[in-house]
Amino acid sequence: MTNLVRSAKSGNGWTQSDLRAYNIKVVYQDAATFFGGPLPQPTTQPNMLRTELDPTNDQDDDLHIFLALLQIASRDPGGDETAVVDFVIDLFHKLGYSRKGRVHSSRWEISSLSCGEWVEAMIDVCLLDYPLETIQLLVQGDRQDLDPEPPLIAKAIAAYSVNNNMQHWLPALEEQMLPGITMTGTSPTFYKIPVTSALVRAVEQGQFPAEQTVVHAHLPELPRPDQRFIEGMQPLDNRYIMFSCFETFRQFI
Repeated sequence: MTNLVRSAKSGNGWTQSDLRAYNIKVVYQDAATFFGGPLPQPTTQPNMLRTELDPTNDQDDDLHIFLALLQIASRDPGGDETAVVDFVIDLFHKLGYSRKGRVHSSRWEISSLSCGEWVEAMIDVCLLDYPLETIQLLVQGDRQDLDPEPPLIAKAIAAYSVNNNMQHWLPALEEQMLPGITMTGTSPTFYKIPVTSALVRAVEQGQFPAEQTVVHAHLPELPRPDQRFIEGMQPLDNRYIMFSCFETFRQFI
């Protein structure tokens, strides 16, 4: 693996080959292993778990907006990334991700070193501590013909460096676990991404790290797995499971 090609590349352009080039392995786990126990019943926004799809004028504002954004983001999975960003931001508000001291940002641009060169990357949605503005969670939307997993991991590596620079008066972090989510339409996959100073140096210098980085991931276990990216959160049974995953995932932020 040490002879794999490594070149200066923005996180947006990372592929599975780049993960191999930096000794990064993604291991998928079931819900109990990934979350540390069985999924509990979701407790927030019960109306959104009882109402099928069509937004109507007699619904309250929160439900109407959620269903409208869900419909728009579901039209073309992997196509309209702006619609998915809008949907995620609304979901973060409703499920308690965005709150006092923790704010969201969309299209957050960051810079990092890759093979000795400065490169730019844009995070689709992130959660920031406020007022420090350190990145605590990243979301990568799917794009046509692009696997969202490698860009998410690349941007988590860059976010580690950004976070250290934002806290320059404190001792540098040796390791940080950054939670991440990829979205294909309205269907999420959840990640726990451990970033170490050794991994960051390897990317900055274009070298193969001696120690493997293992990223754990969870793909929600749905009644119709072969239809997950088409259905997303539209069916209530899928939505129930995904809401439970989102609520449980908050523990890592």
